[in-house]
Parts: sequence; C-alpha cells; structure tokens
Amino acid sequence: MANHISALKRVRETESRTGFNRVAKTRLRNQIRAMRKALAAKNPGDLSAAMSGTFSLLDKAARKGYIKQGTAARYKSRLHNRAKIVMGQVQK
Repeated sequence: MANHISALKRVRETESRTGFNRVAKTRLRNQIRAMRKALAAKNPGDLSAAMSGTFSLLDKAARKGYIKQGTAARYKSRLHNRAKIVMGQVQK
C-alpha cells in the first residue's frame, strides 16, 4: 500500500479514472453492437441513425483517450464500408 500522501492521492485518482474509462468503453462497445445489429437487419433508416451515434462516440472516445485514434479510424472505416454495402452504394 502507498505510504506517501501523493501516492495515496494517485491511488484515489486512478480508481476514479478507471471507473470513468470503464463506463465510457462499455458505452462504446454497446453502441458498436447496436450498429452491427442494424447492419444485420439491413434497414437503411435505423442504420443511418446508428451510424451517426456510433461515429460520434468513436470520435469522442479517441479524443478523450479511451481508445487510440487509429483504432477509432479503423472501426469507422470498416463499419462505413459495411454500411455502404447494405445501403446499396457499393457492390460486394
């Protein structure tokens, strides 16, 4: 266990930030699952709404450091390519 006051403070800060990070990552994963479910349903109306919400959360997560920017870009790229196929904008 930490002995110095500064070390005890770091323990408290780490616990607090771990909680925020866990909530944010869980919310992001749930949104990505909803997007994948909308892709499977192949309903363009639901898909566009899910896409905007998912991309917004991905951008926010990358900006706040919950995930890396490259990871967010990769998720967005792959989801957008699948969305374009479902919407009929691109052939497989």
